[in-house]
Amino acid sequence: MPTPIRHSIVITLLICCFNVYSQIGINTPKNSQVKDSIANYLRRASRSIEQAHLEKALENAIIAKELALQNQDKKYRASTNMVLAKLYRELGDLKKAEEQILNAIEIQNEDNNESGLACSYTIYGSIATKLQDYKTANQVLGKALDLSQKNNIENQIGPVKLNLGLLALESNQHQKAIDHFNSGLPSIETHEQHYFKAKLYSNKAKAQLALNQVEEALATNDLAMKIGKDKGYSEIRSTCFELYSLIYEKKKDYLTSLDNLKAHQKIKDSLFNINKEIIAQEAGAKLNLNENNVLIEELTEENIQQQKSLKLGRLTTILSIALITILSLLTLSLYKNNNLRARANELLQNKNTELILAKENAERASEAKVQFLSTITHELRTPLYAVTGLTHLLLEESPTPNQKEHLNSLKFSGEYLLSLINNILDLNKLEANKVEVENTSFNLKKRINDVLIALGKSAKDRNNNLHYEFDDSIPMKLKGDPLKVSQILINLIGNSIKFTQNGDIWIRVKSKQQIDNTVFLNFEIEDNGVGISEKKQQSIFENFTQGSVQINRKFGGTGLGLSIVKNLLSLMDSEIKLESKLGKGSKFLFDLKFEVFQDKSTDYVEEAKKIDYSVMIDKYVLIVEDNKINQLITRKILEKNKIKCDVADNGDIAVNKAKEDTFDLILMDIHMPGISGIEATKQIREFDTEIPIIALTAVTLDDNLDEFYDSGFNDIIPKPYKTEEFFTKLHKALVKKQATT
Repeated sequence: MPTPIRHSIVITLLICCFNVYSQIGINTPKNSQVKDSIANYLRRASRSIEQAHLEKALENAIIAKELALQNQDKKYRASTNMVLAKLYRELGDLKKAEEQILNAIEIQNEDNNESGLACSYTIYGSIATKLQDYKTANQVLGKALDLSQKNNIENQIGPVKLNLGLLALESNQHQKAIDHFNSGLPSIETHEQHYFKAKLYSNKAKAQLALNQVEEALATNDLAMKIGKDKGYSEIRSTCFELYSLIYEKKKDYLTSLDNLKAHQKIKDSLFNINKEIIAQEAGAKLNLNENNVLIEELTEENIQQQKSLKLGRLTTILSIALITILSLLTLSLYKNNNLRARANELLQNKNTELILAKENAERASEAKVQFLSTITHELRTPLYAVTGLTHLLLEESPTPNQKEHLNSLKFSGEYLLSLINNILDLNKLEANKVEVENTSFNLKKRINDVLIALGKSAKDRNNNLHYEFDDSIPMKLKGDPLKVSQILINLIGNSIKFTQNGDIWIRVKSKQQIDNTVFLNFEIEDNGVGISEKKQQSIFENFTQGSVQINRKFGGTGLGLSIVKNLLSLMDSEIKLESKLGKGSKFLFDLKFEVFQDKSTDYVEEAKKIDYSVMIDKYVLIVEDNKINQLITRKILEKNKIKCDVADNGDIAVNKAKEDTFDLILMDIHMPGISGIEATKQIREFDTEIPIIALTAVTLDDNLDEFYDSGFNDIIPKPYKTEEFFTKLHKALVKKQATT
């Protein structure tokens, strides 16, 4: 059915309905009761407009206007015109909205009603803005503000400032719009004008997004959405979803953008939006009456009955026409909906394709990152083994004091480089969620004391005093992950030492509470060093981040320590807090919970296995290593403890020597020319299942442990290693072999 014909039918139908309604009449109360009724209907209409229930708004507005006309009340006729202007504005019929508000202004000027004029000028300003008549909008909003201030109409100042902001926003004066919104917000909040507050926040977010203030726009839009949800403002929620879509599109989060676009479209597809045109036609038809020709004479009971009978027949005809019209419009609505869904599906398919490509690129990047870390750490560990190994050998050869000082510096540099490599690996494992929390018994007080002893020299070198405060009510034995606790404290205390000179550092451990078998502890690490500016406090826990380039140059470091602390605490269901002032020091705080270890013994002693070096005398060890320097270092370390050695340059030679000779133990490198150490071990296990084979390698082991043990290795020693750990594992393997034999 063509649109003009359809509209004509609807208008005819609704005019007839309205005539029936008018002629039947409304049971109107008298005087003050009538005014109260009109006011109530207008309040309901305004509330329905705010909640986008336009059919209810129209119904209440029509009743209010009919009552106002019958009682010839100019004040409420003007008020009804104001509500109808807002209704037409929401329906998109701006010309009729302008007619209604001008009628209201004309009546209020005749009555010299300045309070009503302030409100009408505000509504007229919003309509003129939508009509892009910015000059008129600016003039009438200026009049509204003057009248509100002159008559102390406090609850009108906020809406005027809101509409001034909307005018600036339409004129692409985004910062000016934000200033108007901020100026009007206190008044709107004071008078609890929730609808205006939600509208202010959503439009302020639009202005912020236009100024590329993406995160600020997101936060402001969140405030608008919360009010929209709490108060049931459908239009506000629809606008917020549309704005979310634009924000996340700018953030390149296309999936979230699409989800919000679909949510926006869902609200727009609601029955109210589909039938908005119908409601506008209905409003025009029902309100298209001559206000000066209202029927006021009284009808006799007989006439009333005759008219009712006539109208009943007419009403039946009208309802039939209405049913046909509604079915036609529903068909048209379904057609439009199908088109919208088709476009949405096409957009979804395009976004899915983009997401698949992005996922594949991310996976390739992740694989490249893992491969890079594996390769670079192996390449770094191999020469570092030579540095630490030769330093160890030279320190045991009675160097002069001057030489010993240089060798200790060299040892420190090697350990620092190894710490850097381990930090990078730890961070990578934490980000990949490959770190697990252990649960073993330990003495927390002793563990922290060991950390302080290890960091004591660094503190002394910078002339710092360490103060240790430990709550005596904390149980001596706890269950948890002592290694991660040590790692967190080493990073935090080491950080305080690094950024404090000639100062004090406090380490405090306090018991917050104990519930059953669980104790909750609070940790504080405080210093009076250089401190951290407020601007940098949010980013200081990010990877490779320090306070500034100058700090990096002055104090050194990689900026990984605090990032590792944050990730470790997150793994242990906690978070790091920071209190700091530039130039006055910093305080780091976090909470941890532990189980109380139940043990009948009263003294806790960490037993360390002692190495019996006599077991290793004259043992015959095969060193499989392709690097000549590493061969030399490993051989020297073993021979200093009276162990006999033979060397194989690659895996093939190692297999042949294992066949031809009898060794007590084999130290096997992994990456070598020819066959790898893993393949060589598999071949040796085919003819000798008893000989201990220990992997001595610079390979990153975390993801390969099962492969090593499945291939036949008895144990693994990562390079570079501490000599105590090295001989502990050799001793364990040789003792086990001897016991088996």
